[in-house]
Amino acid sequence: MESRTPAPRWVLAALLMACTACTGDSAPARSATTAVPDSSGDIVVASGRDVTGKGGIRQQLIDTWNARQDRLHTGRHARLVELPGSADQQRSQLLGALQSDSAQYDVINLDVTWVPEFADAGLILPLPEGMVGPDVIPSVAGTARWNGKVYAVPFNSDVGLLYYRSDYLKRAGVQNTDLSKGLDWAKLKELIDTLDEERGKDRPKGFEKGWTAQFGAYEGRTVNGVEAFASAQDAVTLTDGHGRYTASVQDLENGLAELRNRTQGPYLLKDALHSDEDESLTDFAYGRTAFLRHWPYAYRTLHQSLRSTQVGVAPLPGKAVLGGQNLALTRSSGQMAGARDLIGFLTGAESERCLLDAGFAATRKSAYQNNAVTCRSEKPAAAASATASPLSSGESTDLMPRDDHGRPRYARDILLPALTEAVSRPRTPLYGAFTQTFTTELGKLFTDDPPSDSELAKDLDESLRRVLPDG
Repeated sequence: MESRTPAPRWVLAALLMACTACTGDSAPARSATTAVPDSSGDIVVASGRDVTGKGGIRQQLIDTWNARQDRLHTGRHARLVELPGSADQQRSQLLGALQSDSAQYDVINLDVTWVPEFADAGLILPLPEGMVGPDVIPSVAGTARWNGKVYAVPFNSDVGLLYYRSDYLKRAGVQNTDLSKGLDWAKLKELIDTLDEERGKDRPKGFEKGWTAQFGAYEGRTVNGVEAFASAQDAVTLTDGHGRYTASVQDLENGLAELRNRTQGPYLLKDALHSDEDESLTDFAYGRTAFLRHWPYAYRTLHQSLRSTQVGVAPLPGKAVLGGQNLALTRSSGQMAGARDLIGFLTGAESERCLLDAGFAATRKSAYQNNAVTCRSEKPAAAASATASPLSSGESTDLMPRDDHGRPRYARDILLPALTEAVSRPRTPLYGAFTQTFTTELGKLFTDDPPSDSELAKDLDESLRRVLPDG
């Protein structure tokens, strides 16, 4: 039985800057501000917590928009309200508030999987087609639409990536420790086997198993499961573009076989079966594993405590799931013109570059490719002397590696292609029912006496047919 060793202080300090994954699909946050707006007349933006920290880049962009409104004398101001709790709790809060009109939110920051549900329920309004233009990464742009209409604008994206301890590989005698061009699962297992062969004094202190990820009983398990299913031999898909269930029992069996192959005991840290984003990140940073499946924000967090010679990032072997959040206009907004203008600003080319520079995955190709697009957002006058940079997150030093144009060093050659090739989770207004069913059924695979792939595939098929319309 593997046990967790208390993390050193530098790991815990780094993780204080990290919170739930940028998908919004993580375990409960430790703290958050109240989610009840007042009657000040502000344009109220409801969102989950910002992974760039308190007073992070989202708040700074809103402050910049407010400063411009002051200069133009529009009388408009926006205010960010951070919702407490897990992603499921945030979704429930938003649904309840908008259905009852008990909280007058004008703009809501939705996980990409929630857009069909909120659109189908009439809680958000269609937006002009031009708000999601050709500069938006095509795979990301698809998350903004439902039933042929634009219901949201991509704000920040997300995708699964593979982080690795390059110092561990070098110590084990691996000649090429640059994995940035990518690798498959067979190569990953080969590298893990090489590390396992290192016994005695050359074995890294604290190293236990090859890799870790997020297989706890929450959305992280769904994400990792969908990635395995999509990577199976016949690229298993579960629904069509209308949210109708389309998989066969054989499709499910193929996906389960791939998932079982990835989670075998000799390779996966046992604690991963109960881990969320924070716990898996801590285990990797502490050195318990050599590989980690995680989101883009981990790049910034890990480089606050590990040197560039110690940690690298690569495309995830197989298919990676697309995550992220989109901004939507609520049906109950009393300031629709101002709210649309705010959404346009927050998702514009310059704002997307600011989000990228701060550690998020930008949604626009220009943020990665056009050197003329820079983060020049102006600070409000009252805050001008408080910080030296519009991207400051409260940390004294930013150690994230950057390219010659100030972007995260991996952004153009690794992150952008990963986003472009990412796959979506099932798009359906019934996503809540789907993910609860999927997570519960996959949990049987991680018990002491798991069923066979064929048995579990039949159970999963029956369960999904009960909660999703049949295609």
